[in-house]
Amino acid sequence: MADTRATDHGRFALPTKNLPAPQVRDLPEPPSQTWKIVGPGMVGAGVGLASGEFILWPYISSQVGLVFLWGAVVGVIVQWFLNMEIERYTLATGETALTGFNRYGKHWGLFFAIMTYFANMWPGWATSSAAMLTYLFGAGDPRWIAIGILLVIGVILTLAPVVYVMLERLILVKILAVALLVILALAFAIRAKTYHALGDAVTHPEFPADQLGFALIMGAIAYAGAGGGQNLVQSNWIRDKGFGMGVHVPRLTSPITGETEADPTANGYVFEPDEANMARWRRWWKFANIEQLATFVAITIVTIVFTSMLAHATLFGNENVKNNISFLKIEGTTLQSLVGDWFGYLFWAIGAFALFAAAAGIVDYTSRLAADMIKARYLRSSAVSESKLYFWLVWGLVAFGIAVLLAGLDQPLVLLVISACTAGTMMFVYSGLLWYMNSRALPQAIRINLVRTLVMVFAFLAFGFLAVFTVIDQIKNNF
Repeated sequence: MADTRATDHGRFALPTKNLPAPQVRDLPEPPSQTWKIVGPGMVGAGVGLASGEFILWPYISSQVGLVFLWGAVVGVIVQWFLNMEIERYTLATGETALTGFNRYGKHWGLFFAIMTYFANMWPGWATSSAAMLTYLFGAGDPRWIAIGILLVIGVILTLAPVVYVMLERLILVKILAVALLVILALAFAIRAKTYHALGDAVTHPEFPADQLGFALIMGAIAYAGAGGGQNLVQSNWIRDKGFGMGVHVPRLTSPITGETEADPTANGYVFEPDEANMARWRRWWKFANIEQLATFVAITIVTIVFTSMLAHATLFGNENVKNNISFLKIEGTTLQSLVGDWFGYLFWAIGAFALFAAAAGIVDYTSRLAADMIKARYLRSSAVSESKLYFWLVWGLVAFGIAVLLAGLDQPLVLLVISACTAGTMMFVYSGLLWYMNSRALPQAIRINLVRTLVMVFAFLAFGFLAVFTVIDQIKNNF
């Protein structure tokens, strides 16, 4: 296809100034049953069941009650729309959103890769998991345990034959463990006062920025579910799962144990928008939306609500709860007194595993985004494969995390607020880029519609507002 700076309403119009034209192939047939494509939304939800669900939202609930849970619901719903616009482009082209951004500006992908690294190079999730392990066993230095966790993550991601398959299985186990915790909490720990507080939160919602600070509030909204680069990596995950035109693109495999990669020289693929391809497109789009709603949205909202309710039931009104991860130790010991020792230990064990799995997912998607961007934009003609780039980046992120911990920066909540504020700023920028790209690059019949455009405008304005006022808040508090 030729350079397409002029919009072509009936056909694909991917700019070719910065990257080669995509190849034309038919859109593959979608599976006949929706459950066969369940995975990327579940992985997104599972990786996201971390800082927001176990730390930020429970801490907020311990301080102000459940009156701000509406912020989590809004954040997750907005992220569903963001995820679907990210998936729209990849379903139609086989390219990731970052590659699409590069078609409109040479270095947009590099910008987002750097921002994702800045958000995630602070190992807040690994230190959180380490802290919960010390509560579980009653001993140990969280810093050295966190270093061990980072090394284990590096080994796991290096040895997995197909990285996405390993990650999907790890996240499935995590979600089942968290579901067990939710069921037991409903049966044994959550009392009538918390259900009453949940009702009040529905009828009398609040925005408690004065009590908690704008940075923490923004972090909670930005990380209600995924946030930042984790939304963008939906492109990579659905491509590895074989969604839409992604079936034509090789998956990331281990250079040690994986299968031989297919030739990744083509940047992307598009289809002729004829009757047969459009019929397949409508089914793919329906399946992708259902998969995200049934996994990412449902799992995330249910988990945030119930972990917040558990924190309210055990910590609300407790003056000993401080703005650091030690509140999870208090929550566990309170559960031991309310239910029994076993429940406190189970809470810490599931929390530690959940945060470990999240840390693995975060190292994966940070490295995955960067590897895709570098290979597609800067090393297209190089013999170095995307898989090899990915594993160098994995170990670079592990090494940097270890250096941060050895330097003494090991307070998880501080690290998570830094990460979340960066994620919110990213979301402000790429929500605008997604709308621009999906309203111009794709054929008229599959472009973003009016309703979704309005949501993207809301996301752009909301995250921009939050980013600006968070910076102002930090300047006021620190200078």
